[in-house]
Amino acid sequence: MLQPPHSSLQVAAVPAQRVPVRDRDQDAPWHTEAVCRRDEAGLFFAPSKEPTAARLSREEAAKRVCARCPVMVECREHALLQPEPYGVWGGLTAAERRVVLARRRRRDLELKKAARATGRIAAAG
Repeated sequence: MLQPPHSSLQVAAVPAQRVPVRDRDQDAPWHTEAVCRRDEAGLFFAPSKEPTAARLSREEAAKRVCARCPVMVECREHALLQPEPYGVWGGLTAAERRVVLARRRRRDLELKKAARATGRIAAAG
């Protein structure tokens, strides 16, 4: 399993779509290029009982770091595939990642329904 750039959390993988890997050394894991490896990990994870205003400010600062990261897409997909339950990964908070995952699940269900409906129409035709 990949060692995440700013966390040692390990959770079960969830199937999702694969994102193409950028042109880089294919032997090096994506997180070796992560900008957050050079920043304070506390920026990406909430301390216990953090006030809302402080959390929002910290998350925005973490997202600014992510925005300049060359492996932001790979990081985001890692967090969605795991799924990572905490922290800012690939420019998304845990809540934002839950929304993305819910949208993917809905889209996949709609595609399956459409495929079944198309199959029924073709069989009847």
